[in-house]
Amino acid sequence: MYHNPVMPEAAIDGLSLVSGGIYVDATYGGGGHSAAILERLGEGKLIAFDQDEDARRNIRDDPRLVFFDHNFRYMKNLLKFHGHLPVDGILADLGVSSYQFDQASRGFSTRSEGPLDMRMNRQAPMSAADILNTYDDKQLAGLFYTYGELRNSRRIAAAIIDHRREKPFETTTELTGLLEKMAPRGRENKFLAQAFQALRIEVNQELDSLKELLTQSTEVLKSGGRLVIISYHSLEDRLVKNFMKTGNLTGKQEKDFYGNLIRPFEPVGKVQTADPKEIAENPRARSAKLRIAEKVDQHDRK
Repeated sequence: MYHNPVMPEAAIDGLSLVSGGIYVDATYGGGGHSAAILERLGEGKLIAFDQDEDARRNIRDDPRLVFFDHNFRYMKNLLKFHGHLPVDGILADLGVSSYQFDQASRGFSTRSEGPLDMRMNRQAPMSAADILNTYDDKQLAGLFYTYGELRNSRRIAAAIIDHRREKPFETTTELTGLLEKMAPRGRENKFLAQAFQALRIEVNQELDSLKELLTQSTEVLKSGGRLVIISYHSLEDRLVKNFMKTGNLTGKQEKDFYGNLIRPFEPVGKVQTADPKEIAENPRARSAKLRIAEKVDQHDRK
């Protein structure tokens, strides 16, 4: 199993599929969400994106499916170039797939030894090892504090620089061995996960890509189109929540002359989480948060 899709029913319901519509699966992965969309779509088209070359093995033989092996940050340009604008819905299941975590050679997991890679696009120029071996102390401390939310980020950065003076980082176990010495007692696993998360976000520029996806969605979606995002940590969820509620990434509300909120989306329902049964079957769903918004015409607000 490449990837067990998280909250598939809620996600597809959130898209409010219409026959003949055009939809985007921004994170194809194992194709689980795409399969669910195609089963309920009828006539229509599904445009899928994934930068991981392994995802190509999971492409379904369906004439309604168009696959682009690119990061979703290029969504608007590719849809425009190929004549697929506007679309009726966008779904993005963020983060790392179960398959990617389980492949030791990818370097995402703290539980197995492998090269410190962490690139979702293995053609990208910089790996996690490159970051650890070249960033200065301020850069390292900044990424562990900002993306990992680790308070002892300066101590972590200093230890990394001391280590690489003797030997450059190459494997995940070299990093976990160093970090375990600084982890709070009883919270070792969470500490390691946060540190690896910080590196992964930096390697793949995940938050920058998410920001581009959100801002592009205003131009890509037609009025009444749905935006459905599944996030896995507070940094992602905060951006999604702010954008859906205010139309910008900071969360600052802006109003027009008449006192109406200036925002392209209207949130649909409340944030959703996986139920205990799904979490038991798919532990990755434990931290997932699903948010839905619908694009609205500003003139309809007045």
